[in-house]
Formats: sequence, structure tokens, C-alpha cells
Amino acid sequence: MLLIPWMAAVIYTSVPLFWFAIHPFAERWRKMNRSPYRALLPLWMLMIVGLGWCTWPWHSQQIYSNSWTWVPALALLFFGFRVYLRISSEFGAHKLSGEAEIRPAEHRQELVTTGLHTRLRHPIYLAHLCNLAGWALGSGLVIDYVLLALNILVTFPVMIYMEERELEVRFGEAFKRYKDRVPLIPGFHSSGARFSGSNANGRRV
Repeated sequence: MLLIPWMAAVIYTSVPLFWFAIHPFAERWRKMNRSPYRALLPLWMLMIVGLGWCTWPWHSQQIYSNSWTWVPALALLFFGFRVYLRISSEFGAHKLSGEAEIRPAEHRQELVTTGLHTRLRHPIYLAHLCNLAGWALGSGLVIDYVLLALNILVTFPVMIYMEERELEVRFGEAFKRYKDRVPLIPGFHSSGARFSGSNANGRRV
């Protein structure tokens, strides 16, 4: 059964890598005559396989093994999936997948500041981390905690910085006012922080 939380952590960790394959190179993808997903989806599959191969030696190593840890873990997973469902209904699949950004002529471009984005600037990132944390907490797998730490300390801060910098250039004062009004983390207003910045969350489209 440890294969499930290991694979879940691998897939969740591949999502930010997929983000890095899309958003920093959005302008190049837009120039393609054919759908860029003909290249992006196979690339994502390669990322998953590569992460699986790199982490396989530790796929069954546990820090602990306690069935009770699945109680808070399931709460985290439930919360994460609830946020995913709400974001999906607010954005739609095109924005969540990044397609709206790399095919702007086919989708309306806007700064989304409604729904969950009235409470925090990156709800989809929070949901992603809650789900990854849920699998780590429930399984006790060493590799799940390592991947969770990498996401929290490295990939997500970089993604937020890059996204908010692009949003500020793209939407100017409208985004600055939104950033001053809505916190990165609920309860913590830090409008001057640089890590205060589509997902794959689709808010840039």
C-alpha cells in the first residue's frame, strides 16, 4: 500500500515541474502552429517517470508507521480536494491547465480576484501542498516528507515570485492593489514581500 502515497507524492511534485515547462516559456509555446500540448504532455509523463526512478530506492522507507496518522491526513486531503473542486468550478480546465495562457487568442485574459482569491492569492498552491502533506503525514514515508519540503522551500517560493512579477508587469496597478488587499497566507499581510506573487493556478489568465 505504500506505493500509493509514494506515487501520489511523485505526481504532485511533477506538477510544479510542469508549471516551469509552461509559464516561463509561454511566449515560445504561443508561436507554435499546432497545440503545444502535443509536446508538453509527453514531457510531463517523462517528468513523472524520472521522478519515480530517482525516488524509487526510498519508496518504502518510513519514519514511522501509525494508522492513526491517517485521521489528520484524511482531513488535509479532504480540504485540498475541496479547494481543487472550487477552483475548478471558478476557473475551468483551460485556466487550471495553463492552456488559456499559451493560447490567449482562444481564451479571455483577466486578473481573477473573486471566489477564493478574495481570501488568499494562491489557493491552488495551498490545496496542492495540503494534499502532498496529507500523503506524507498518513504514510510516514521519508521520500514524501523530502518532496514536501522541496515544494515548500524551493519550487513554490520560486513559482510565486515568478508569477507575481509577471502579474505586476501584465496588470500593473490593478495587481498591486490586489496584492495589498489580499494576503499570500490568510492572517499575514505582507504586501512588500517579494514572495507575496498560475498555475498552474490560472489566476494570470
